[in-house]
Amino acid sequence: MTTPASRLRIALYQPDIPGNTGTILRLAACLGLSVDIIEPAGFDISDRNLKRSGMDYLASVALTRHVNWEQFDGWRRGQGRRLVLASTKAALPYTQLQFGADDILLFGRESAGVPDHVHEIADARVLIPMVEGQRSINLAISVAMISGEALRQTIWNGL
Repeated sequence: MTTPASRLRIALYQPDIPGNTGTILRLAACLGLSVDIIEPAGFDISDRNLKRSGMDYLASVALTRHVNWEQFDGWRRGQGRRLVLASTKAALPYTQLQFGADDILLFGRESAGVPDHVHEIADARVLIPMVEGQRSINLAISVAMISGEALRQTIWNGL
């Protein structure tokens, strides 16, 4: 069975860790998702750690780099796409949101999440429920969990 390409997109807000970004790019290549990197990143996008994590999958992923938040937000608004933010500050579990085929799934910096003005702009905010007292789940794992649910709802349901 093969997975059809999806219109869903993963957006990374100023990612800090090249290994996580490489893993997310590999995941996106395998699942047919596009990725938007909102700069500035905390590392050189050509970093060898990014390449090692993404391995030979990097050539297969549809990657768009945006020079800053304003450029990305203007682009996504022009596309008419809903922005779904993954945040530890959200109240709605990601499994309770009805994802749409054109959603952009936004994930913040590993070190700081997203600033308040980005949080407020999001059309929907979701969280991954965790055991009390824990701070956060690794970014790449969070992307995999939420992307998997969004794909299950939008294209995998009929497979």
